[in-house]
Amino acid sequence: MEKIASFQIDHLRLLPGLYVSRKDRFGQTVLTTFDLRFKQPNQEPVIDMPALHTFEHLGATFLRSHETWGNRIVYFGPMGCRTGFYLIAEGSLVPNDILPLLDEMASWILAFDGPIPGASPAECGNWSEQNLNMAKWEMRRYRDTLKNAGPERLNYPA
Repeated sequence: MEKIASFQIDHLRLLPGLYVSRKDRFGQTVLTTFDLRFKQPNQEPVIDMPALHTFEHLGATFLRSHETWGNRIVYFGPMGCRTGFYLIAEGSLVPNDILPLLDEMASWILAFDGPIPGASPAECGNWSEQNLNMAKWEMRRYRDTLKNAGPERLNYPA
């Protein structure tokens, strides 16, 4: 089998940032997969599970409900390595296309107060494993990363 694209990225040189992971074409439709890299792989602790889970619930709720982008969001979910998230959106996109959306998401998550959407036994298979405070901490850190993002944090290392 061929090595998939995400395993061909040098994770020893990868910084936290926002990257285009891949673009797939389905007929006339292009789907862009973004790598929202919160952590420097193999260098810093991964996102803890309760924060990751809360962030998944909040991020998916915000993105799929967004007035402009909601109908273009295909998927939002965590990476298995727990260093970030994947966001799949309709269109041939680049990081600068979604930076304003991610800034909006950050503001919404940081202001969020209340029950976590979908965090009940009827709605989620592990509903009780949530940590809103840590999810907000991770969001603040990632938003700061994106606010100061230069080309090295918007393009995979060569």
